[in-house]
Amino acid sequence: MNNEIVFDVQEELTTTLFPTFTPKIAVEPLVRKVKLPEILFVTTYPPLECGIATYSQDLLKALKNKYKQSFSLKVCALEPGKTTHVYSKEVKFVLDTSNPAKYLEMAHSINIDMHIDLVLVQHEFGLFQGKGEAAFLQFLFWLSKPAIIVFHTVLPQPDAAMRVKVQKIANACAAMIVMTQNAAQILIEDYGIVAEKIEVIPHGTHLVPHLDKTLLKEKYGLSNRKVLSTFGLLSSGKGIETTLNALPAIIALNPEIVFLVIGITHPGVIKSEGEKYRNMLIAKVRELNICDHVIFINRYLPLADLLEYLQLTDVYLFTSKDPKQAVSGTFSYAMSCGCPIISTPIPHALELLHEDTGIIIDFQNPDQLAAGVNRLMSDENLRLAFRSNALQRIVPTAWENSAIAHARLLQKVAGPADGINQLAKAQNHSPYPTEKIVLNNTLPPINLEHIQKMTTDFGMIQFSKINQPDLESGYTIDDNARAMIALCMHFETSGEQQDLVYLQIYLNFIQFCQQPNGDFLNYVDKDYHFTAQNSANNLADANGRAIWALGYLISRRVLLPVALVAQAERILQRALLQVESMHSTRAMAFVIKGLYYSNLQKKSLHHTRLIKTLANRLVQMYRHESEQHWQWYEGYLTYANSILPEAMLCAWMATGGQVYKETAQASFNFLLSRTFNQNGIKVISNQSWLFKGQEAAVYGEQPIDVAYTIFTLSKFYTVFNDENYLQKMQIAFNWFLGNNHLHQIIYNPCTGGCYDGLEETQVNLNQGAESTLSYLMARLTIDKYHNPIVK
Repeated sequence: MNNEIVFDVQEELTTTLFPTFTPKIAVEPLVRKVKLPEILFVTTYPPLECGIATYSQDLLKALKNKYKQSFSLKVCALEPGKTTHVYSKEVKFVLDTSNPAKYLEMAHSINIDMHIDLVLVQHEFGLFQGKGEAAFLQFLFWLSKPAIIVFHTVLPQPDAAMRVKVQKIANACAAMIVMTQNAAQILIEDYGIVAEKIEVIPHGTHLVPHLDKTLLKEKYGLSNRKVLSTFGLLSSGKGIETTLNALPAIIALNPEIVFLVIGITHPGVIKSEGEKYRNMLIAKVRELNICDHVIFINRYLPLADLLEYLQLTDVYLFTSKDPKQAVSGTFSYAMSCGCPIISTPIPHALELLHEDTGIIIDFQNPDQLAAGVNRLMSDENLRLAFRSNALQRIVPTAWENSAIAHARLLQKVAGPADGINQLAKAQNHSPYPTEKIVLNNTLPPINLEHIQKMTTDFGMIQFSKINQPDLESGYTIDDNARAMIALCMHFETSGEQQDLVYLQIYLNFIQFCQQPNGDFLNYVDKDYHFTAQNSANNLADANGRAIWALGYLISRRVLLPVALVAQAERILQRALLQVESMHSTRAMAFVIKGLYYSNLQKKSLHHTRLIKTLANRLVQMYRHESEQHWQWYEGYLTYANSILPEAMLCAWMATGGQVYKETAQASFNFLLSRTFNQNGIKVISNQSWLFKGQEAAVYGEQPIDVAYTIFTLSKFYTVFNDENYLQKMQIAFNWFLGNNHLHQIIYNPCTGGCYDGLEETQVNLNQGAESTLSYLMARLTIDKYHNPIVK
């Protein structure tokens, strides 16, 4: 099998956004051939049905989706004896774990395979039993490739034999992954493993769309029922009988309750005792006379169905009887679906569930379980609070973030670019050649689902709660102007006729907000009434943003329906009556951009004169505030900073005024020096402005500022053809994909929404209009350059 993956990257730099401007240097399409480093997963793997197999499949999928241009992923499937499984194409080897001789053969096969650079081993003590246990340890020491081991179980208070066993495994590996802080502490304190060798990467979870619970219950025949659920491969360790014994007390207060037991019996249990445990549970259901309140879903559900069952669940029950169970994937999945959870005190639950996120009960205590369920069922606000808080705690563990954490560790273990991996010494091997891993993010597919969901027949709703539109927040011209630009950009690349429907909605909203004197109001409530906010807030920026959107739409006159462009021109003509009275810095910049775009296809001397008037004001402001170490238009940096140098560049392109070009370059280079560092981009905080002579606030970054930076970098790159602008554009877009101080995604590929902000310790999970549109416009901008997005 030939595993040398070669991909072609065509870099065709265009000037689609600025058809009247051509780069000084023509750029030829570039084709590069790249051999990808190969990572071999040693793990159980589907169609084998077990938790680690599912975990590995999910992790491989996440890594492929995000880093398919960075490395190749293959699998050595672990099998307990000879089987007849038919595996997917990524499975390169199969290891019979019951045959000790096969371990040496497999190590040899891996060592002589020049494609394999790293080995990632999923470990559970039950996978390597009998003579296979010693053979597995020898396998690790025989490997001449760096190995990382993932411990799914870490037993506390080990005896001497267990302690030595784990220490030997640690000595044979370059790094160890555990899934909880508790497990890391046990390795350090009970096993004497050095902390530097341990990486905590939580069990991954799936991003879900958070569908309507009522509709899901109707779909699965559970309308008007209060749903309790648990899922996983069934075994006596699950403690299902605890819930069954609690149900009579729950039903007494909640007669509409139903308990779903989801999942087949564990294949290992079937092999050893058949359906003994399931039959005992069924007998108990009959004995307690609760047949109408318990449903056994005895099948292995597709992931989509499982996640829907969890989303319709009112309370999830985790009743494991094993106090040493380090982590549970089922527990994590339930949290990711927003389930309020009642759990026994396994370490994973104690780490994630606090008083504001769930309820902890003692092992095998049906009375406590019944009290917890009845408390939650009687208090909807408490359930909603648990849901919101649980999501905030669990979303950082999304598989996309898990992929980032794994990729960063793989990159670290792979070693430096000189081809010699010093971590080999930790495995008692001689140094060996390795392939350096360069992390290239794959661009997520463009997804308009959330934008369409946020748009009514009247306009685009301002805010959302998580990913559910919050109609109470009303509408703004700010968001509808941004939406009009974004959909123009999308229509230009896709030609999708549905975009025209949305463009008409957004344009109609802008027209609705225009007043008799030509100005625009900004805030409209859900009943289509202008709100008091229009009197309390300065509307200059909103007016400028509307003019930018109108000009942008008009500049696409050759693509758009004549009537749509004519409507925009009429609105713009009235709006310009008040432009000369503007003095707000950003409002003037937005207007310059709008007039520049409107002039692209149809020149207007009046528009050009207005551009000069506003640009001259910005030049005066720049000269007044600028000094050697502060080349800016104001004595502070606030929001949307990059639109100021972009507007000055537009003014130069529209008029040829040299002073505009010089001011644009000087001010933009100054801004870039304040927003880019060796780690990436860090835009000005929304919590505190950066005043001249002061240090910037560290946290509080918003997608709109990153997006505006990308727009301006694109404009400057198109005009000056300076590769530095292109590289910074790529770095900035990576902020959305996880190259930020939390190493977490800001764009949600499941919903198509974008999180509202990046704070010190968490991401703001709401996916409002501003952030979602900012991401889309940035995504459409970066798409024009056809380059991998390199960290």
